[in-house]
Order: sequence, then C-alpha cells, then structure tokens
Amino acid sequence: MSFRASVLTLYPDMFPGTLGHSLAGRALENGVWDLEVTQIRDFAEGKHKNVDDTPSGGGAGMVLRADVVGRAIDSVSLPDDPRPRLMMSPRGKPLTQERVREIKDGPGVVIVCGRFEGLDQRVIDARDLEEVSIGDYILSGGEVAAQVLLDAVVRLLPGVMGNDISGETESFETGLLEHPHYTRPAIWAGLNIPDILSSGNHGKVEEWRRKQAEELTKERRPDLWQAYRNKNAAK
Repeated sequence: MSFRASVLTLYPDMFPGTLGHSLAGRALENGVWDLEVTQIRDFAEGKHKNVDDTPSGGGAGMVLRADVVGRAIDSVSLPDDPRPRLMMSPRGKPLTQERVREIKDGPGVVIVCGRFEGLDQRVIDARDLEEVSIGDYILSGGEVAAQVLLDAVVRLLPGVMGNDISGETESFETGLLEHPHYTRPAIWAGLNIPDILSSGNHGKVEEWRRKQAEELTKERRPDLWQAYRNKNAAK
C-alpha cells in the first residue's frame, strides 16, 4: 500500500502545488504516495457555510470552529486510523529530520491546515492533533507548511530518490550540517576545487568532508554541534 496523505484545508486549489513537481510529483504520478485534499468548508452548515467565529472571551480575529473541523477530520480518518493527525501550527514542536523519518516509516498522515487565529482547542484535544511547526515565524495558513512537511517525507520513500545513499549524507541525517560540494569546471572565478577532492584517496576525502561538516555545524548551528558531541560522548 502506498503512503497516504490526507490534507484538510480551506484552499484545496493550493494542492498539490510544489508537491506536483520534481521528485514528489513523479512519485505521486507513479503511485508511490497518494494525496487526498478535503475542503473544510464542505462540512459547515447553514446558508453561509461559516467555518469560523469570534474568539470566546473577546479579542481580534476569528477562530476555526471545532464542530466543522471535527466533521472534516472524521470524514477522512476513522477512530482506528493508524496515521498520525497533525496540525501545522507556529506553537507546535519543531519539525526535525527524525520526526520526518518516523512519519515516512508509517502508513501516511492526516494534516489539518489552520487559518485565521487558529483552531478551537477542543478539536485539537478531542481528535488528538499533534501540533507541528516548521519554524519560528508566522505564515498566512498551514498549507505551505504542510507542503514542506510532505516534501520532506515523500523524498525519503523507497524509490523516490535515484540514489538513496545521497539521502544518508545530507544535513541533519548524521547530526551535522552537510559538507560543501564542488563540480566542474576545475577553476571558476579564480577559485579552485580543493585538491583533496581530486586526489583519488577516498579515505582522505571522507575525512575532509567530515571535518568540513563539523566546522560548519560548529559555526552555524552550535545547538546541533553540542547535541552531536553529547551523543558521541555517550557512545
């Protein structure tokens, strides 16, 4: 069975978006994964199909209604559905490569894309939504964030990347940022490819790449560097 993603949104036309191109798009066409997009407004009632209301206790903006979103979730995910239910939210846990791999190894995912001031807390609690953030900034809605998450997951599905080994050496896979890359021409803008990469000594090349990755991580992401050191010290 292919990896199955169900996305709930007020803007279904935003999908597949970037997911319809490149690796993810080809995998979608080839049936490696399946994308189901549901319009939340279809589950609103009344003449105007209202999906939101004013926040209880007062305040600015509008809040997505629990009853409407709850019905939308129930239409795509029964109680025994093994797929995790996610809500893209700036207050969620940061998305990591480790979490991406956990999702990849499962049967799929259900993603709720928030809008306005957010979603009624009761549906988050009642439908056991895991809030996930892709960064410390605010977007207009969860659609772009959902595409980021799905792109990160789909590219790791078996057969999607032409060379699976390349995925094992990318940033965050080893706990370090990725080393610099070079290709032809040998000299460009007066800059040479490092000699070690043309030496033919694979052991020395790997040693150089590891050192470069360590230096980059130490300089740019001291948090990752400390976690990497702690992990290796515990071995």
